[in-house]
Amino acid sequence: MGRSGGGLKIKKKKVAFYTLGCKVNFCETEALQALFEKAGYSVTDFSRPADVYVINTCTVTGLSDHKSRKAIRRARRRAPEAIIVATGCYAQGFPEEVEALEQADLVIGTHGRENLPQIVASLEQDRSPRGLVRPYGARGSFEMLPPARRRGRTRGFLKIQEGCNQGCTYCIIPTVRGPLRSLPIEEAVARAQAMVESGYREIVLTGIHLGLYGADLEQVTLGALLDELERIPGLLRLRLSSIEPSDITGELVERIISSEKICPHLHIPLQSGDGEILKLMNRPYTPEEYLYLVRWLRELKSDLAISADVMVGFPGEKEEHHRRSLSFVRSVNFSRLHVFAYSPRPGTPAAEFPGQVESAVKERRSREMIELGKKMAASFRRKFIGSLQEVLIEKVSPYDFGEGLTPHYLRTRVALDGRGRGWPGKAVTAKIEKEEGQFLWGDPIRQT
Repeated sequence: MGRSGGGLKIKKKKVAFYTLGCKVNFCETEALQALFEKAGYSVTDFSRPADVYVINTCTVTGLSDHKSRKAIRRARRRAPEAIIVATGCYAQGFPEEVEALEQADLVIGTHGRENLPQIVASLEQDRSPRGLVRPYGARGSFEMLPPARRRGRTRGFLKIQEGCNQGCTYCIIPTVRGPLRSLPIEEAVARAQAMVESGYREIVLTGIHLGLYGADLEQVTLGALLDELERIPGLLRLRLSSIEPSDITGELVERIISSEKICPHLHIPLQSGDGEILKLMNRPYTPEEYLYLVRWLRELKSDLAISADVMVGFPGEKEEHHRRSLSFVRSVNFSRLHVFAYSPRPGTPAAEFPGQVESAVKERRSREMIELGKKMAASFRRKFIGSLQEVLIEKVSPYDFGEGLTPHYLRTRVALDGRGRGWPGKAVTAKIEKEEGQFLWGDPIRQT
């Protein structure tokens, strides 16, 4: 204890967070941070001593499970007396495995966390390990965690949708995230307004099945929400994190094409460029349908950035399937590619499929797909050399350049010549001069 103004000053308890997985997880971690801060905690780095450690786990692959367990063990080694909380998808899907580690004092899944600081406080009186994972019901409700607080960043994430009913044979997400639920549109708009008022200039809309936002509400769609959000004064950009091919409607595309705020970048999961493998995955489209969609989008907006997820090594994937997938991806010419190898998820149909692919083969196919992705990304970046692009500055380097994203999700560095003070959060119009490494480089013309 110390003294302040003649009275006692009680030292705040510290909480540290570690997040694995997708943008939804990172968005939820920020909300949990706000929850603990409201309860009187100060947030510290995961590498430093803390009273409470919260690990937001992921289970999309076996490697994600491993990393989640490793983070839990690391927290316990760092602070033997701290309270360790395991939350997130791995905790929801495999609570027995997490509880068996014995390092976690509390195991809680992907919902029911609105009173997490109070649950943690009760553990201070009784350190008996607790498992509070609850299965999802047929409907469920949207988890009303508080809005994230701005922490010096210019781009913030707003989770507006939860759950998935897709039923892809490789995916455990419907089990660990439950049925479709949407944040009420009035609440979504209010949270976005608060984010802009706190200093965010770009909002990224996130969800597990984002395109089905509003499916559980009355007469609410993603397009209707975009209309409301665009009217928020001071908001510079809106970005969609990921949207399934079957959810891209003419109405939604018209909004994106005509908008001055919605970024010309769509992340459209592909998973495989081979029709037989897509059918085994239970993906509701063919390569031909996906290619038709991409060509239609590019006819409407030629410079539209289209990125995708691609999986290699799915059960039954032979070399000819992989080659066809490579050829298809090359023909689409994505702006960015996220490649991952198939990992069996217990409880999913694909885990029992015949023709499981050897690890060495999956690794080699991953390298080939990743290399193709790098070439396509570089080719897309080079198209913008010589053009004027708006760069939303996120940070300033000691070496006199600012760094941020263009609307097309291209990471760009802008020469500042010692004028960088106060630039984070500014939108800079820059003349793009070159492409180097994974960056574009430009000179500022004006700022807003």
